[in-house]
Amino acid sequence: MAAEAKPKGGLEDVVATSSRICFLDGDRGVLAYCGHDIHDLARHATFEETCYLLWHGRLPNRAELGDLQSQLATARPLPEAIIRLMNMLPPSDGMDALRTLTSALGHYDPDAHDNSPAASYRKAVRLTGQVASLVATWGRMQQGGGPIAPDPAMGHAANFLYMLFGTRPNATSIRAMDVALTLHADHELNASTFAARVAAATLTDIHSAIVAGIGTLKGPLHGGANAEVMKMLIEIGQDAPADRIDAFVKGKFARKEKISGFGHRVYNTEDPRATHLRQMSRELGQKAGNTRWFEMSERIEGLVKAEKKLHPNVDFYSASTYYTMGIAIDLYTPIFAVSRISGWTAHVLEQLANNRLIRPRADYTGPTYPQTWIPVEQR
Repeated sequence: MAAEAKPKGGLEDVVATSSRICFLDGDRGVLAYCGHDIHDLARHATFEETCYLLWHGRLPNRAELGDLQSQLATARPLPEAIIRLMNMLPPSDGMDALRTLTSALGHYDPDAHDNSPAASYRKAVRLTGQVASLVATWGRMQQGGGPIAPDPAMGHAANFLYMLFGTRPNATSIRAMDVALTLHADHELNASTFAARVAAATLTDIHSAIVAGIGTLKGPLHGGANAEVMKMLIEIGQDAPADRIDAFVKGKFARKEKISGFGHRVYNTEDPRATHLRQMSRELGQKAGNTRWFEMSERIEGLVKAEKKLHPNVDFYSASTYYTMGIAIDLYTPIFAVSRISGWTAHVLEQLANNRLIRPRADYTGPTYPQTWIPVEQR
């Protein structure tokens, strides 16, 4: 008999479950939510429509979309106790605070002890509204501002920017944030989504499952690459001439250092999400009268493609997109969670609808069995 194939590290190419939510084709660069191509969604959908699609498997009609918008508006205000807790936490990069505050929200949720399908759905909607408010309020408070109540007349993307900056955002910024949230909403069994599903499979509460996702997203091998991209651009310098940019990148090549924002575990071609974020970075730069960050990014992309044959992923152009909008670098990964909460909750609801405890096996590589017991005096 042929020897059994050894498992690949990181469960690469292992199919862990069936799901209706997200379809990926890495060779063709395809990403689709419930059959809807990400390019169509990025061009036409709002984040609210995307949430409904992930949770229900289809796009909403006008009445259904209006109902969801109303539910999210009702969910956005944070309990006063959460604001007090936020004030008590030490300064951090945002993910520590988000993990703690999301867990605390479970204590104030009216459906906290009801794990029925209807209650779980209500909590999914509530968490989607509240996580955006948490991140925006935390970001504002870290800059010395006070909390701003959400405006029920505004959509999700507009409210996030309003609560973060304290001024009503312009149409270009709203659209850019809507597109960014839609692009980051789901990505099949990425590390944080898988963590959330594993937690949900134990029949723990939905807040605990989402905290598992947040804790996983915090890891630098999953979230945070866009922050590293922006730090790299700032290190090079906004006014750097082309030869300095080239020397910086080629120096990285020579030292065999990774350039953040390139390559992907799934895609062998351009990450389809990068296509739209590249456009957003350009448009925002033009609106602000400063396209330098975009131009630097575009030059680095050309160098990496030529030398390493790697394409930009979702993180590369989201860096200059957020920075041009005036968003602090420490908020980049928490904003990822503002979007991905929709996908996490969709997967948790799907897991609970046909649950089986997720309990894989390991390929044992330890000492040969059985080992001889040696008394402690003789070791």
